[in-house]
Amino acid sequence: MRWVRWIILLLIALFIGGFLHYTLPGRDVVRITGTEIIRADLSGWNRMFYARSDTGNTDGTNRDLRLINTTQPDGNVSVYRNEDTGFGWPPYFKLDSSNLHAEAADLTSTSANPQWVVITHYGWRLPALSIYPNAVAIRAVDGPDVTFFPWLNIVILLLLAGFVFFLWRLWERFEDRVIDPAVDWVLVRWAKLKDRVSGR
Repeated sequence: MRWVRWIILLLIALFIGGFLHYTLPGRDVVRITGTEIIRADLSGWNRMFYARSDTGNTDGTNRDLRLINTTQPDGNVSVYRNEDTGFGWPPYFKLDSSNLHAEAADLTSTSANPQWVVITHYGWRLPALSIYPNAVAIRAVDGPDVTFFPWLNIVILLLLAGFVFFLWRLWERFEDRVIDPAVDWVLVRWAKLKDRVSGR
């Protein structure tokens, strides 16, 4: 029976890890090769991976989707979507996808004269479901060998760990003050009841 408990705990850990990996910001050094706007159908399985239509517009299952096409330093390509998150989840409060699209178009370069940029994004690229990571910021850098330390992710994870520790301590105190005395009271009452029954 113990292995069932470990499987459940492993599934919970995988779910939380996947959620954090999807939601926390990532940064990629790439070269922008072009921008485009396509008509996308967001009514199937991929709907939950998209944020929302631009702030001020109505949400729909079929809408224009801004894409940023890039090439990585190793030559592989990657594609990012560019849509507002608004005030929903994840809490990036991105309201300027049109401006970001203009910045991306301005930073477009060729392999002969590359302009490397850092794209801050969240999400995954799943070609089978037509899912793209959402770009939230673009910044030009000197070259493809720039490295970054994920300060924000570490701070968020530390705060999350502190919150989990706080909840765990809160539960321990609740267990000591409420649950354990209640269980003891029930056991005592049960013992007394057994004594009365056995005495008859």
